[in-house]
Amino acid sequence: MHPSTPLLATLAVGLSAAAVLGYIAARLRLPPIVGYLLAGILVGPFTPGFVADTSLAPELAEIGVIFLMFGVGLHFSLADLARAWTVAVPGAVAQILAATALAIFVTHLWGWSFEAGLVFGLALSVASTVVLLRALEAAGTLGTRYGQIAVGWLVMEDLVMVIVLVLLPLFAAIRGGDSEVTWSSAIPDLAVALAKVGAFAVLMFVVGSRVVPIVIDLFEKQKSRELCILVGLTIALGIAYAASALFGVSFALGAFLAGMVLHGSHNGQWVGEELEAFRGTFAVLFFVAVGMAFDPKIVVESPVHLLATLGIIILGKSVAAILIVLALRQPLALGLKIAASLAQIGEFSFILGAMGVSLGLLHVEGQGLILGGALASIVLHPFVCRVASSAAKRLEPKAAPAT
Repeated sequence: MHPSTPLLATLAVGLSAAAVLGYIAARLRLPPIVGYLLAGILVGPFTPGFVADTSLAPELAEIGVIFLMFGVGLHFSLADLARAWTVAVPGAVAQILAATALAIFVTHLWGWSFEAGLVFGLALSVASTVVLLRALEAAGTLGTRYGQIAVGWLVMEDLVMVIVLVLLPLFAAIRGGDSEVTWSSAIPDLAVALAKVGAFAVLMFVVGSRVVPIVIDLFEKQKSRELCILVGLTIALGIAYAASALFGVSFALGAFLAGMVLHGSHNGQWVGEELEAFRGTFAVLFFVAVGMAFDPKIVVESPVHLLATLGIIILGKSVAAILIVLALRQPLALGLKIAASLAQIGEFSFILGAMGVSLGLLHVEGQGLILGGALASIVLHPFVCRVASSAAKRLEPKAAPAT
């Protein structure tokens, strides 16, 4: 890599490799995502030749997450989200608990500590924003009831992970024998974190819903497409950054709420269309970043553990999701589609894995298994969705009509 231009080198070589390998994958009738992931492995630090800047790629990928969630928020109203959350809220919480418990049991059989199993399980329990939204958009189901529930489920997982990231350092201190730290001392921190999330949501819906459309109108009247794109970028990235820096809310959740405040406004759809190209480009960089973090040696060194990890992600989470959806008295067809959508992991999984290692709760092998499981589940995700969709179509005529 050219030492003076790491950003340019990462973008140029990473996107070029993704374009070539994505094209080859498409010609072989494979999802282009497979090519993007292989491109990441090719330019990553674990293969010979060019090595992209591994510190830059995740940040570039985060921008893709922001644009994707901002675009999704543009399609959602509070009423849509409220209807979806009757299933999404209990479903997401129950599925996180089930997947985490399964991972703790499996890792106990491997001889891991409870702490390592807990972090590992939490990392495997949360789905990738980018992968799920790409799947919904490709299938044209983002605006359906299934799509609304899937996005609501995703947002709820995001909220749970915000709480987990607050509590994990405290858990590490207690398990490490720090007598000055207790669970009761976490209550104020947790209350503050939740209050910040609530304050941000109120600020966006009370103030943002009035101010943001006015700002867009001012720029739109200048009849300059360049200025219009600039204000769209500013809103999506600026609000997401402010949500994280000032309120402790994740970038993804901040961007989602920013999009929601524009829902129904006369210029909301226009903003989403102008940012479409940016969404696609940075989404590709997300998959390249995943590939860059993967060390192929784990396939040789821990094949059984890797297969078990993939089993938890695809089979364990899917079975749990189906049972939860059925317990909530929803159709089996809906359960199959929700289960398939969640049968992968991504952004928060990497954050939890890295934090677990830094706090001494998870060893490096566990982080490698998380990355390997993410890579494999993302590759298999289109096929899992295809099988689930086919099975759901056969069941839908027999299911009760939707209300």
